[in-house]
Amino acid sequence: MAERRGGRPVPATDHEVRDEDWDGRTMTGETFARVAFVDVDMTELADDGCTFEECTFRGVRFNASTHTNAAFLSCTFIRCSFFDARFVSCKLLGSTFDRCTFAPVRVEGGDWSFVDLAGADLRRSQLRGARMREADLVNVRAEDAVLRDLDLTGAVLTGADLSGADLRGSDLSTLEPLAVRLAGAVVDVTQSVQLATALGLDVRPDER
Repeated sequence: MAERRGGRPVPATDHEVRDEDWDGRTMTGETFARVAFVDVDMTELADDGCTFEECTFRGVRFNASTHTNAAFLSCTFIRCSFFDARFVSCKLLGSTFDRCTFAPVRVEGGDWSFVDLAGADLRRSQLRGARMREADLVNVRAEDAVLRDLDLTGAVLTGADLSGADLRGSDLSTLEPLAVRLAGAVVDVTQSVQLATALGLDVRPDER
């Protein structure tokens, strides 16, 4: 059986959809379990409330697609493209992205906890208000990205490039400032105190 990065096996699939053209298709409330999608064109697909569980996507084009209240649970994405894709209030719990292209992608709310986005290129992408607890964001490239109001509790960001990123409102309590690139990043006052404390500084109010 093939393996995901980190040694986790790719879930076995029972059905295969190959080389189909779903360009511009509208889908509402459909359910797919343990399906392998191979080289499927989902460009400009409109997905409202569909559920994909333990599915594998290889070479699938999600460009300019829109997903609203959809769920991708423990799915694996390999060499997929998400240029200008939009995810609104979606669940991607435990999903893995391997050698996918994103920049830029838009995420609004939803639950992306336990996702594996290690090494992903999220430059100029916009992620707002999503839960990303214990996400693997090692070596992520997020220069000039908008990463606002994210729950990053327990997320691993070692080696991430956050240069110029807007991080305001996001939970940076577990971020190690010396293990990431932060030049030019935008933070709020609370975050600045967290980062200073993480660097060993003793932050006190001005007593004058």
